[in-house]
Amino acid sequence: MRRADPSGRHVLRRTIGGQRRDITVGAVTGMAHQTGEALVPVVIGVAVDRGVAGGDLPALLFWLGALAVVYVGLSYGFRIGARAGERASLSAAHQLRTRLTGRVLAPEGGARDGHLPGELATIATEDARRVGAVAMAVVVAVSATAGLLVGAVVLLRVSLPLGLLVLLGTPLLLWLGHLLGKPLERRSATEQERAGHASGIAADLVSGLRVLKGIGAETAAVARYRHISQDSLTATLRAARAEAWQKGVVTLLTGAFLALVALVGGRLATRGDISLGELVSSVGLALFLIGPLSEFSWVNAELAQGRASAARIAAVLDAEVAVPAGPPQGPRSRGEFTGRLRLRALSYGTLSGVDLDIAPGELLGVVTTDPADATALLHCLARRADPDHGAVELDGTALPALPLTDVRATILVADHDAELFEGTLLENVTAAAPATADVPAALAAAHADEVARTLPDGTATPVGSAGRALSGGQRQRVALARALAADPPVLVVHEPATAVDAVTEARIAAGIRTVRAGRTTVLVTNSPALLAHTDRVVLLTGGTVAATGDHHRLVHDHAGYRTAVLT
Repeated sequence: MRRADPSGRHVLRRTIGGQRRDITVGAVTGMAHQTGEALVPVVIGVAVDRGVAGGDLPALLFWLGALAVVYVGLSYGFRIGARAGERASLSAAHQLRTRLTGRVLAPEGGARDGHLPGELATIATEDARRVGAVAMAVVVAVSATAGLLVGAVVLLRVSLPLGLLVLLGTPLLLWLGHLLGKPLERRSATEQERAGHASGIAADLVSGLRVLKGIGAETAAVARYRHISQDSLTATLRAARAEAWQKGVVTLLTGAFLALVALVGGRLATRGDISLGELVSSVGLALFLIGPLSEFSWVNAELAQGRASAARIAAVLDAEVAVPAGPPQGPRSRGEFTGRLRLRALSYGTLSGVDLDIAPGELLGVVTTDPADATALLHCLARRADPDHGAVELDGTALPALPLTDVRATILVADHDAELFEGTLLENVTAAAPATADVPAALAAAHADEVARTLPDGTATPVGSAGRALSGGQRQRVALARALAADPPVLVVHEPATAVDAVTEARIAAGIRTVRAGRTTVLVTNSPALLAHTDRVVLLTGGTVAATGDHHRLVHDHAGYRTAVLT
């Protein structure tokens, strides 16, 4: 796994820059806290020299009071600094999650390519948290640096050799800690990648559990997940070992360094170069230095993990868009489009030179002998991809020449496997419906009102995650009702009734024709019940238009069409 790339570093810089205020507050108050921590052994040493060794009770009481004031100050400094640092960390993670969500849901697409949904969820949660934690790491690093500097200055005043020892030894320790964090960074990136992949596979298995049980593939699915989960566990253990090794070695080096400081201070005291109080202060400062140096070990680990996670986030944010957004003008109202579609020598995927005119208000059926042709057509009409050659025109204008938001608002492509959302049946149907939508008519046309009547609370009944509280046929009808309620100028529906019985399918066909009267509708289906209600049917064979005409005439006159819809 390669190190975080420049775009990953850019994510880190923007994340830290966006939380500058809280980080500054946290760093300043953290510096005050660390300064107070460093002054504690100094005040104790002065109290020993002037109050204990000198036998001066008022001086002893004075310096004990000063010690109490220092403790109060460092306590408030810690509370304010920790709160500001946590706020910066959580805010940065939230902003990253918002940016990731916006990029994944952007009309231009492209961010989901190569990523499973569960993997994207891991990036938006765990990786965002780790990058956000870098804000706290910066606060801690600045605070720890202040503590080290104050400790070094005090030691220089007590003894030049002790101060130099700290000033020269600390950068060496920090550099060694940085080198020791390199393996952790690499293994952390691998750990997050494997964990995200395992989450994605788990989400896919859960969503397809009913299908797996239906075909008896539970054992194979469990074996597959066990293998992927074991890979994730192995990567996690390797990262944990790297982190433990890094922290252990840094702790050992830190302990050896502090032992050296204490040894030098003790020798100076025995020679009379420093007083008893100064020796107490020196030993106390040496013990105090354990805190800042240990914090630097933690900071190095957080930065290593943050850089690895930032690279994964950057890969999503910087993903190449599937289609350009189009010109910036707009948005235009739905009423400005008549719904005339034209395909000019369209070539994409398995389609080759397709020419097709769809009049405003026409109910057109499209029959394909190859499912890949249907998929390619839907991608072009929805502008999930631009054709290799030719164009799709809306009211005489090629789709790339229109703002992408206008295209998506005007042409709605409803896939046959469209999933429902968490919420009630009514909330799903009205998710994209305008204020003027006739929701009851849409429910009736899709026969989703019949579904509602079988539920305990009617349309107010929750459908569960991805609609799993409903059967396949019920989900399909609710999804169709949602598309009809959206009432777009152009509606493209792909196999809307594959999971219902023949009688219901015929009723749905009549309902679609009624509720879409005067609006352009394209039914991509091989269902004769649906095709019988269309104004015209087009047959695509081998990626080209093989026949066009009335459904009943084509059934009698065209053998290829008859085979496609009746077998």
